[in-house]
Amino acid sequence: MRTYAGHSSAAASNELYRRNLAKGQTGLSVAFDLPTQTGYDADHTLSRGEVGKVGVPIAHIGDMRRLFDGIPLAEANTSMTINAPAMWLLALYVSVAEEQSGPEVLGKLTGTTQNDVIKEYLSRGTYIFPPGPSLRLTTDVITWTVRNVPKWNPINICSYHLQEAGATPTQEVAYALSTAIAVLDAVRDSGQISADEMATVVGRISFFVNAGVRFVEEMCKMRAFAALWDELTRERYGVADPKARRLRYGVQVNSLGLTEAQPENNVQRIVLEMLAVSLSRSARARAIQLPAWNEALGLPRPWDQQWALRMQQVLAFETDLLEYEDIFDGSRVVESKVEEIMAGARAEIARVQDMGGAVAAVESGYLKSQLVSSLVDYRGKIESGERVLVGVNRFETTEPSPLQAEGAKAIETADPVAEKQAVAALERWRESRDNDAVARTLDALKATARTTENLFEATLACARAGVTTGEWAGALREVFGEYRAPTGVSAAGSSGEGAAELARVRERVQATAGELGERLRILVGKPGLDGHSNGAEQVAVRARDAGFEVIYQGIRLTPDQIVAAAVQEGVHVVGLSVLSGSHLEVVPEVVDGLRAAGAADIPVIVGGIIPADDARLLLERGITRVFTPKDYELTGIMDEIVTVIREQHGLPAS
Repeated sequence: MRTYAGHSSAAASNELYRRNLAKGQTGLSVAFDLPTQTGYDADHTLSRGEVGKVGVPIAHIGDMRRLFDGIPLAEANTSMTINAPAMWLLALYVSVAEEQSGPEVLGKLTGTTQNDVIKEYLSRGTYIFPPGPSLRLTTDVITWTVRNVPKWNPINICSYHLQEAGATPTQEVAYALSTAIAVLDAVRDSGQISADEMATVVGRISFFVNAGVRFVEEMCKMRAFAALWDELTRERYGVADPKARRLRYGVQVNSLGLTEAQPENNVQRIVLEMLAVSLSRSARARAIQLPAWNEALGLPRPWDQQWALRMQQVLAFETDLLEYEDIFDGSRVVESKVEEIMAGARAEIARVQDMGGAVAAVESGYLKSQLVSSLVDYRGKIESGERVLVGVNRFETTEPSPLQAEGAKAIETADPVAEKQAVAALERWRESRDNDAVARTLDALKATARTTENLFEATLACARAGVTTGEWAGALREVFGEYRAPTGVSAAGSSGEGAAELARVRERVQATAGELGERLRILVGKPGLDGHSNGAEQVAVRARDAGFEVIYQGIRLTPDQIVAAAVQEGVHVVGLSVLSGSHLEVVPEVVDGLRAAGAADIPVIVGGIIPADDARLLLERGITRVFTPKDYELTGIMDEIVTVIREQHGLPAS
């Protein structure tokens, strides 16, 4: 039983972990901030506004010591959501564990590093290096841990974010298993593992999945997932031991379906989603972490996280739902649905393999375009009302919520001075360490990276010498280079929903373009390190379908880069998407940059998870419009953007 947690600083997060463990939580799930996830230190330009916002900043071994102060790692079960720098964070964790309990502790450590970078190119966007070197880092972690930390799960192949990016149940299973094939093939072919050891490797592979609110479909998805994994590992990798072939997975239930409108409805959604991955005993989750009811509004408070934990405890200790054999065995409905998902997944896996595997399907843009198109279809059904969201597109009347009576205090806010404190602490750390030793270990890391040797021991040496997260990633950037993944927007299809309304808005776009004497252009920008690009991609696709010329360069842009592109392209409006909580820092920088560039007449709009008080501050700072998750009708947003452009150019509104 876990709660995904971490924010502000190692000290603040340590206090939160101790509190959650005291309430009966049985495992830790560490959220790292975006600079840590993308291999930057707190003082890097791209880190501005992001430090401590969506997780805890970990810059070096000193931070890792503080994070787990008073928590004996030999007894803990720790899940770490970290991907591109998974090797680095695991090296820090292992080093601190050895400091606590000596070298023999390696045989006792239990937990998981997410370490699935392929889905980062498709959904979360916290990749650093090109797919090839990234897969090498994953392979090196797996082979090192199998030999040295035998109870650790070196990867959980993560389909969770694929569903968040729009994957259907069939696509979620197919693309996760395609990733597993890529990873296991790479391990097998690396020369670091013997044929006899492949069963041990397979037995340490875990998955991290999503559970949506469509109970029967999600439960059948997991039964299909388990059956296909058993089939794959037996037939492709020759694993004879049924226990090693068991699908071992953890769950974070769906966040895509959490609503800002009537957020109290999220409680029953979360409970139903938890049931979908716990009632079928033959396909039951090993670990579950539940979001809080108010995560569509911002960071949950400790009380909100406690409520999510209590949901699991009631299921586990008060009900009899976990006491019987699989209650769905023999159901014709379930068997039929499972077979349907398995057949569809087999066909899609074969399609990906024919392309050369998951890495090739990422590089070609195929996987990304499939997910963007699926999300277009999902959103179109919500907008048309075919897919009902209670409190959003039906049953919208509501009483005032006592859960939100505290206003801005109904969510947790990261300490605004955390970033300054992190930067100052980083300077002190660099002054206090042996910088000659740091330089030697970084040189050794780069030298090893230019060979085919396993990188973990060189990374351990860096961790123990006091190297920082940004320095470790920076050294590997020098050798491996960086990467910008396909956006999937150009190849994405339209859903066809709401055609009449879209046609009306397209007429407004064309009429306005005629009055201005040029085609309307919108720049869709993702400032900072927030890689959750689903919303930005959907806006870009709908803007294209409405007749705009769309400039969308993908994720991880500085405000200066966005300003330069807006001026160079001569856009009529800039639309910014920010989901990480850094909106108050990075969005005004774009407005100020446009003013400094002599382009103050370009209006700026913003969308994201933005509390009402913050929205008011942004409007006061010169932002023209603020959209939040309750504004789910994309065509309506396009209509409002046309109105913004007309107002800016002194044209009548209609």
